[in-house]
Amino acid sequence: MKIERVEAITFTHRTYTQRDSDGHNHPGPEGTGTSSLLRIICEDGSEGRAVCRPVDVREDVLERFVRPNLIGEDPLLIDRAWYAIYHWQRLSGGALSDRTLTAVDLALWDLLGKQAGQPVWKLLGAVRPKILAYGSTMCGDDMEGGLATPEDYARFAEWLMGRGYKAIKLHGWMTPMPGAPDVRLDYKACAAVREVVGEGFPLMLDPHHFYSRSETLWMAKKLEELDFLWMEEPMEEASMSSYKWLTANTGLNILGPETMTGKHWTRGEWVKHDACDMVRTGVWDVGGISPAMKCAHMAECFHMACEVHGTGAGNLAVALASHNCTYYERGLLHPFTDYDAPADYQNRVDDEMDEDGYVHGREEPGLGQDINMDYIEANRVNHD
Repeated sequence: MKIERVEAITFTHRTYTQRDSDGHNHPGPEGTGTSSLLRIICEDGSEGRAVCRPVDVREDVLERFVRPNLIGEDPLLIDRAWYAIYHWQRLSGGALSDRTLTAVDLALWDLLGKQAGQPVWKLLGAVRPKILAYGSTMCGDDMEGGLATPEDYARFAEWLMGRGYKAIKLHGWMTPMPGAPDVRLDYKACAAVREVVGEGFPLMLDPHHFYSRSETLWMAKKLEELDFLWMEEPMEEASMSSYKWLTANTGLNILGPETMTGKHWTRGEWVKHDACDMVRTGVWDVGGISPAMKCAHMAECFHMACEVHGTGAGNLAVALASHNCTYYERGLLHPFTDYDAPADYQNRVDDEMDEDGYVHGREEPGLGQDINMDYIEANRVNHD
């Protein structure tokens, strides 16, 4: 069996979120969004799919980097395909991104699961059939009744507990919000949430990404007092020495790196140099399921947790297959959004959560996504 065709369908759909100038999501009025569906199709008609951003699977990127390394190849040799494409990244002039690697890797794993008749999370060597989710909030805003005040965060935390979440992660106020970053305001939100959820309830913080050292250390010591489980990405992650300094000066768990480039190799360096207490991975951060699992196994060698960043079927598969992953991140959540409502191109969300706060691995072969192909074809904007 050989790969015969690689194509991307670009399509429009409704969206109810908008990005600010720094790229953070907030609730917004109904608008039109654009996504792409990457399809890797074999001679026998079987195919693997991955939903991604159009920029990740531009035609010029597929033609230059992806098709030459996939067409005519065995689709089950996933790691071989990943490295074949990755090796072109160095001299691509930035055209070949980690997110392109991710989309290809996800589609190949989806195809493998369908060929094997098994869900991907089982093929990865599943540890569990379900995992607790933590509710991951959007970052702070200035919307009345949204996440504009510490009291808003507390009210929303109360709602999240009622929905069944057994852990919550806060995102603080970030630029371009007026006054951000304000480490003391972020702390007030953390304290307000702790008061509402009570002692022992797991809480985490993802604050402003560009705190100074002094701000970060002050917050870390305050979160120790509030018994937070971890803090992630409070400073620019390119400065690994700053994180070595931080972990040496606080008892709070520091989770990272999250967005720092370098895939599994960077995560290994952070562990070697004691720059984190818990390892961060995520399919869209490190180039796919394949390198995300490498991160998890590497962390396990050092008796370290490896927490998965982000939502979606690929991240859920990694979380279910990683012995040292504690939670699945579900979000981003906000009082004004309905996370459980499927997108136009979905028949259901990828990560339905039960009333006890668990997300279950689905038994369908592949990634287990339920994609509405009729909708995608009816709303496609490229017809090559």
